[in-house]
Amino acid sequence: MEVNDKVTSEEFSNFIHDIIEKDLEEGVYDKVHTRFPPEPNGYLHIGHAKSIWLNFSTAQKYKGVCNLRFDDTNPTKEDTEYIESIKEDVKWLGFDWEDRLYYASSYFDKLYEYAIQLIKEGKAYVDDLSADEIREYRGTLTEPGKESPYRNRSVEENLDLFIRMKNGEFPDGSRVLRAKIDMSSPNINMRDPVIYRISHTSHHTTGDKWCIYPMYDYAHPISDAIEGITHSICTLEFEDHRPLYNWFLQALNIKNPPKQIEFARLEVSNMVTSKRKLRQLVEEGYVDGWDDPRMPTISGLRRRGYTPEAIKDFCLRTGVAKSKGVVDIALLEHCIREDLKLKQPRIMAVLEPLKVVITNYPEGQVEMLDVENNPENPEMGKRKVPFSRVIYIERGDFMENPPKKFFRLSPGKEVRLKNAYFIKCEEVIKDEKTGEIIELRCTYDPATKSGSGFTGRKVKGTIHWVSKDHGVKAEVRLYDYLFIKEEGKEELTFNKNSLKVLKDCIIEPSVLNAKPGDKFQFLRQGYFTVDIKDSTKDNLVFNRIVSLRSSWK
Repeated sequence: MEVNDKVTSEEFSNFIHDIIEKDLEEGVYDKVHTRFPPEPNGYLHIGHAKSIWLNFSTAQKYKGVCNLRFDDTNPTKEDTEYIESIKEDVKWLGFDWEDRLYYASSYFDKLYEYAIQLIKEGKAYVDDLSADEIREYRGTLTEPGKESPYRNRSVEENLDLFIRMKNGEFPDGSRVLRAKIDMSSPNINMRDPVIYRISHTSHHTTGDKWCIYPMYDYAHPISDAIEGITHSICTLEFEDHRPLYNWFLQALNIKNPPKQIEFARLEVSNMVTSKRKLRQLVEEGYVDGWDDPRMPTISGLRRRGYTPEAIKDFCLRTGVAKSKGVVDIALLEHCIREDLKLKQPRIMAVLEPLKVVITNYPEGQVEMLDVENNPENPEMGKRKVPFSRVIYIERGDFMENPPKKFFRLSPGKEVRLKNAYFIKCEEVIKDEKTGEIIELRCTYDPATKSGSGFTGRKVKGTIHWVSKDHGVKAEVRLYDYLFIKEEGKEELTFNKNSLKVLKDCIIEPSVLNAKPGDKFQFLRQGYFTVDIKDSTKDNLVFNRIVSLRSSWK
């Protein structure tokens, strides 16, 4: 879905906003209060960025507020490392939860009280069936479930057992607390779902206070209600859970309950966003951590050089849909190009150098050429770039036996050096043993200097270059998609060639003072950023953010 560039998140409407506006108009709610509730069991990815953007920007549009709440109900998979990374990601995207940082674990006492209430009202019971037996009794999509033999325990027995579960008297997996709803419901989520399980695990906020922990489907609606959330915006996989969300709120007689609304999660071609699969890539060493620039994580995109503005623009352009779909990754790449093209300087970098000696250029002479920082944005001014007798050009810009439409450098042919002169290749020097081309001998025409008004002969090709004595050596990392679609295969396949490291790149000296995170357009190569993790002043490392070529329209 394409959105006019001038449309902002606050101006853009979708079906969720239609529901909210109707609720406000009819007086169902007098304010808008949303939340972003991640589980701290991994790093956030591009799909979470969409949810962050939708929840926070929706609150902003209606002059409401948005909470950040960690759904930390499963301590076996959670870590404070993930909590800190999530907070950093939300802030980096430009959103502020102000003083509204919450944890589901802060409500454990209240959740326990509500569980006691459900037991006392005959709406919950302690079940001794094993996890496998519960699955077996639950039935299928076409067959109703069977009631547990423990379903009709007395209130007194259920209270006693649940309190003893809380006190740690039973081993993990021996008992659960289940809601008593309907084992024949066509919605399997309503077939007496588990709401508490035993887990003798220390928790990052509550320590060893609890050895029973609530399930997500139970904790989530109650946490929303406690915080006064009005619109609980979830992804589409929670649509079948909505009746259960509402059942808990009704069973506990929650006044003015929140409303759950589902939208289609963001799926992007060539990206895998399963936390399980992403964790596997990290743990098995396929990538350089959660922030590897090939990863679809927000930290990976940040390290790759993506900007918050580009990601939010992408979220806006993809729209908010009710049905599933896959967005072409080319749109994400288009958004980062659009964001960077007027902001970043355009410099010359030779990634695979080939030495060129200009034989008729005076030895020891250096010219400082005036070069525009960004021809599309004159306000960025100009810089000085040194030109000398020995330069490097891109190895791919020379061919000894070129095809007919090769307009770059070849024996006896002329080409323009960007912002400098015409040069002609006079001689090709090769390695005696390997036959590899190691040097070109060229001549230049002093009358052809860029900006001199030369109107004589024309050349079709213009190539970039870097002065040998002034260039800065750097490492450049070229990234491709981490997953690719192979013909005849339905699932994406891991791309073994997703990273190419070039160690001997030569870049013009304007990058000497570049800092981690600085961004540039390398002429004819793409957009690049100084790596925020591995780059140092003495060993510059650049990541390619995106190539210049765009297939998206």
